[in-house]
Amino acid sequence: MKKILVLCFLLGLAISPAFAQTDLTTFILVRHAEKSNDDPRDPSLSAEGEARAQKLAEVLAEQEIAAIYSTPFKRTRTTAEPLAQAKGLTVNVYDFRSQTYLQDMLKKHKGSTILISGHSNTTPMVANILLGSEKFKQLDEKEYGMIFIVTVPEIGKGTVTVLKY
Repeated sequence: MKKILVLCFLLGLAISPAFAQTDLTTFILVRHAEKSNDDPRDPSLSAEGEARAQKLAEVLAEQEIAAIYSTPFKRTRTTAEPLAQAKGLTVNVYDFRSQTYLQDMLKKHKGSTILISGHSNTTPMVANILLGSEKFKQLDEKEYGMIFIVTVPEIGKGTVTVLKY
């Protein structure tokens, strides 16, 4: 419990600059939680992954979130669903292959905080695009529980805080 409270405090500090200036948008980027072996093409979450998805919802419970996005895969949607339910939001599916999805999200949610549930390759890639630099590499296949909080006035000019949950 103490660990969750400390994480919530740090998350609040990381996100607070976005509220100080309404032209800043905060992207909370997470990789999907642990997956099961039930379907090689579109696996669901394992029991450990379901617990992590629930923990994500607890960690972000006090944060205002305007929208939640996910790739079309079961594991990314299921990771975001507990948070979406807690916030009364739906999980919006986005096409990570689109050239304009980040710009579209920024335009639609300017000055707000949004969460994107992605993959070991897409999550650091999105962070890098938002930052305008190649700061992060693809996550290891067994690496879960990282939160990239990227605050941007515009794409390519962001600042980042990385936390674990």
